[in-house]
Formats: sequence, structure tokens, C-alpha cells
Amino acid sequence: MVRILKWILGSVLLTVMALVVIYISISKQAEADLYHTIDKVPAKKAALVLGTAKYMVGGGQNYFYTYRIRAAVDLFKAGKVKAIVVSGDNSTKYYNETSKMQKDLIKAGVPNRYITIDPFGLRTLDSVVRAEAIFDLKDYIIVSQKFHLERALFIAKSKGHKAIGFIAKDIPGTAAAYRMKAREYFARAKAFLDVYILHTMPKYDGKKEKVNYKQ
Repeated sequence: MVRILKWILGSVLLTVMALVVIYISISKQAEADLYHTIDKVPAKKAALVLGTAKYMVGGGQNYFYTYRIRAAVDLFKAGKVKAIVVSGDNSTKYYNETSKMQKDLIKAGVPNRYITIDPFGLRTLDSVVRAEAIFDLKDYIIVSQKFHLERALFIAKSKGHKAIGFIAKDIPGTAAAYRMKAREYFARAKAFLDVYILHTMPKYDGKKEKVNYKQ
């Protein structure tokens, strides 16, 4: 019984150590490609905005969503990008991330003709891989919160993309932020497995789609 308990404890400790090492290494890898301010971020042809729900489960506003939209609008209005691709989960008629993102971008002043929808960004890996495979984005800006951007950039770099990240405002100190960051340990471990072990591909592929760029 004691041997079994020691084995279980050892396995748990090794798992925790692996999660921490992967988390830190992904953060370090992304460090040089993250930008906080509009004036310092290099101009690219397009921004890829990673989707999330507009509202929390209890019905309140999801500020992760709100701040991603604001960051994308800021990039476009500052002339840092000439098009925006919004990628998210449209898995059912009752849950449609990208249509809400599109409407809110338009409401904030981004012309609809420069917004392209990827309705099959079911997870971060799908959004990033499809960015090049479907929308021919190779040198672009990913928009999300820092903890999420680090993982997205890890995936993008592993696929040979010349991506950088523009950090959307976070909501530090909130229960939602703590939950997301705790979840990120497991999400990064899964990304590591997807990239290096499982060679996971997006759930949906498809034909190339043209992105309309502002001239």
C-alpha cells in the first residue's frame, strides 16, 4: 500500500513539474513577439482575433471578449492592419462567436468588407492553423490576452508562421482570470502534445478564402 501511495505521489509530482516546465517555456518563447502598445507593434497585413463568448455563463459581460474587440479596432484604426479575420466557434445556431465579433467590430467603425469570418475556429489550434491554410495569413498579428497569446504564438511558430501578438487588456484579480490562467496549464500541455506528439490537425479544412485588404 505504501509503495502504491509513493508511486501515485511521484506521478502527481512529475505531472505538476511537467505542466510548470511547459507553461514557463511557452511563455519564454513568446516573450520577444508580444506587444502592449499600438505605437510599438509592427504593421502587418492582417489581425487574427481569437474568439470567446461575448457573455459569461451567468449572463454578465465577458471582458476578455470586450477587450479583444477593442484591441482589434485600435489596430485597424491606427493603420497597423488592413484586414481583420475573426475566428471562433459557431458550432450551433445558438452559439455563434464570430457573428457577434463581426457586428461589434462594425459597430466600432471597422468596415464590414475588411472583416473576414472563420466559423471553424473551434479551438486555438484550429484558428491558428486555418489562418494560413484557409486565409493565406503567414505574417500577421494575433489578438488576445497575454496568457492566451503565448500559447497561440507557440502553435503559430511551430507551423512556420511569422506571427506576433498584440495583447488585449486583461481583467487581473478576478475569479474569471484565475480560472482561465489555471486552465492554461492544461491547455499548454495539450498544445505541446498536439504539436510534437499527436500532430493534430483542425477539425475542419476547406477551400482557400480571400481576405479583402484595405488599400
